[in-house]
Amino acid sequence: MTVISNLTQSVSKGNNFMNIGFIGLGNVGGKLSGSLLRNGFDLTVRDLDKSVAEPFLAKGAKWADSPKEMAENCDVIITCLPSPAACASVLEGEDGIIAGISAGISGGKIWAEMSTTDEQEVKRLGAKVIAAGGEAIECPVSGGCHRAATGNISIFAGGARATFERMLPILTTLGRRVLHTGDLGSASVLKVMTNYLATINLVAISEAMTTCAKAGMDLNTTYEAIRISSGNSFVHETEGQIILNGSRDINFTMDLVVKDISLFQDIADRHDVPLDLSPKLVEIFKDGMERYGPRERSPNIIKRLEEATGIEVLAPGFPAEITDDEPEEQGYEVIVQR
Repeated sequence: MTVISNLTQSVSKGNNFMNIGFIGLGNVGGKLSGSLLRNGFDLTVRDLDKSVAEPFLAKGAKWADSPKEMAENCDVIITCLPSPAACASVLEGEDGIIAGISAGISGGKIWAEMSTTDEQEVKRLGAKVIAAGGEAIECPVSGGCHRAATGNISIFAGGARATFERMLPILTTLGRRVLHTGDLGSASVLKVMTNYLATINLVAISEAMTTCAKAGMDLNTTYEAIRISSGNSFVHETEGQIILNGSRDINFTMDLVVKDISLFQDIADRHDVPLDLSPKLVEIFKDGMERYGPRERSPNIIKRLEEATGIEVLAPGFPAEITDDEPEEQGYEVIVQR
């Protein structure tokens, strides 16, 4: 069951009292920060490549010359970066977020981590932010770049309930369904778990469609058979179409897949869970990186099977990219039933 919290309405779009800083304007971060700007939030941005910030600056966003400067001048500092190491650098550097929080005149600044990162690392960095006088929350997203662009993505939020409630008006602009997962670190565990499941689906869809193609099945019919069956999945309805089109472009790359599923495997290892599928999945994508490069589009993991069978898994009538056809709506907190 889902419930729209009254807190969602406590800050109206376009009249938010918080100044928000956003670091990392890549495939996901650029779309998330675009939702904030589109909905009237006071936004300051930063990226290693200033050129990617130009469209945001042209629409009214401000630029921060360093993470420290951003933290000094913003109430909320959001990071959305490609790796735990990148996050650590942005927070702990001499001109980093923690230095800015420490130097800030007012307390209660919030660091919101929207990257897919390591549970232990987000706890470590969060403790440093809190020690400096700030608050910390992790807010990884799930649902694909096409939903990040429209504010319809799902968000897992881990951290103190009071911090979550302060952030909720922002989170329900960034996403449609917002789940408070518990303490700091809990959202990162759930995020890499869901990415693990999505990756298993991607490999399974690749195997299923390659096998059907080799068996002489019409792939348009095969797609529909899966879609209306118990074998259907979100991944099939999104990445399955992109595979058959041939673009294989979902704004996600093999190195990011390896990072995410390796983080899941690390959790299993720490808790002595003897997994069977997970180590094989890591092996498959590491092989894909070696063959095609770390920045190869992740759905092209199917090329391993195309090359082995001498066929191309393609069909007419499928889109080159996935777009979100749901209208943008105010998000809500998902209430866990117990």
